[in-house]
Amino acid sequence: MYLFVVMLGVCFCNKESSQTYLGLPQLFGPSKALAEEVATFFCDLLVYPKNESILLQLFKEGDRDKLLGEYTSLDGEPGTFSIITKSSHEGNLKCVARGQNNSDIEPTVSYTHYLKVIEPVKDAEVVLLSDSAEFFEGRKLDLCCKLKAGNHVSYKWLLNGQPVAQSPLHYIADNVLLIHRTTSADSGSYMCVTTNHYNQTMIFTSISSEVLITIKDITSIPDISFTVLKEDSHTYSAMVTCQSTRGTPPVTFSLYNRTELVANVTAEERDATFKIPLVLDRHLGWLQCQAENGDQVAHSQWLPLEVVPVGGPLTVRYEYDIGENYAVIGLRVYCKAAKGSHPRYQWFLNKTPLHNQGSFYHVVNQPPEQSILLLAVGRSSAGIYHCEVSDSFDNKTAIKSKARRLNKEVLNRLPVIIVAVTFGSFTLLIIVLSICCWIGVVFRRRQYGEKSLFGLEMETMVAAYEDELDLSEYNEDADVLKTTRDDTLDQVSDASVDDWPL
Repeated sequence: MYLFVVMLGVCFCNKESSQTYLGLPQLFGPSKALAEEVATFFCDLLVYPKNESILLQLFKEGDRDKLLGEYTSLDGEPGTFSIITKSSHEGNLKCVARGQNNSDIEPTVSYTHYLKVIEPVKDAEVVLLSDSAEFFEGRKLDLCCKLKAGNHVSYKWLLNGQPVAQSPLHYIADNVLLIHRTTSADSGSYMCVTTNHYNQTMIFTSISSEVLITIKDITSIPDISFTVLKEDSHTYSAMVTCQSTRGTPPVTFSLYNRTELVANVTAEERDATFKIPLVLDRHLGWLQCQAENGDQVAHSQWLPLEVVPVGGPLTVRYEYDIGENYAVIGLRVYCKAAKGSHPRYQWFLNKTPLHNQGSFYHVVNQPPEQSILLLAVGRSSAGIYHCEVSDSFDNKTAIKSKARRLNKEVLNRLPVIIVAVTFGSFTLLIIVLSICCWIGVVFRRRQYGEKSLFGLEMETMVAAYEDELDLSEYNEDADVLKTTRDDTLDQVSDASVDDWPL
């Protein structure tokens, strides 16, 4: 047993003495390379055994099964690896040194060397990930820019040749463009521009072809109105107009009288006109427009189908604007007919029509309610004014208001009634004050009898002196003293009333 242990130790020592150690190999070469170009790497082993051939191998870290190159070093010369680079070669490279024919040599591995491979961009293409290239506003648009080749790419999106900027609704990340809530402003031709470069000296660009995206506006709520057409003395028609302010054509308009479909038409514009028979002074129902262009249907308000001819009386009223020194500087004149659903208003100055706006006036029509004439008071606005109202479909039914003469002096003159009221009020005030004074005098005489004011004052003075005397020397009764004190208080009250008129 002892002999066996000794022999095992001797064998182990011989094996240890026969094993050779290699130094750490050093790998160096380019850190960047262009795809499909030749790149050369070197692996140098500074410590190596003599008379041994060393096998140097080049691997990508994590993929030892795929050998990139190998070199046999006989006299310690550095290993050389020339490879045609591909995008798959990008990453950390390592050099492994091992004995070629001697398994007793322990392999060593170099530190990693990072290689970046630039593959030029090629064949950019915009791919639509949304369901369709044509849809209505409010939905999502999802586009992707794909390449046949290329890495380390920067992307730029263009809409109708202009860059698409990042925004809360426009999300751009690498090769993806996502618009969450689209509008018609997002319609147009989209393309992507891809770019990468090598050593800042070689720039590669690939531009995709255009992809047309059409985003349609949803039809807005239509407005409904109608005018009256007089065809002869007894025949009238209503020209009903349906109009939407938004909506991508073509738009289909439908006209309903309550629940009955009157007519419909598909228009290339956002409005349509319908002609229906009309009878004056008769309610013929309620009209409504409906509009749609492939999405939801929009409904107008209900409009009564009734035409009432213009009738009197014609009311004209005024409002003033006051300036400095309480002078009238502006005038608003209102003209309103008692009835009429389609009135036409016309203002006249000295029998000359006033149209829309002039140097001193402005006409504001608010049909069917009224018309307003805004006037600047001055010499140019002086004259005789009147208003006429007629049916918009028949000028033969005009009603005239009473003519009014207006000028600056008349407007700023105080009316007779104001002068009369002011003078009358002043006279009435004097009469009331006189009556109050007369009543006061009569009241005093009744209270103090026939005593004069002078006698009253003397009596007051005597009462004052009596306050200083010893009243026990006199035989006056208590009633006399009480009367004197009451008279003194009354005189103080009378003096206060006399001060008020001042």
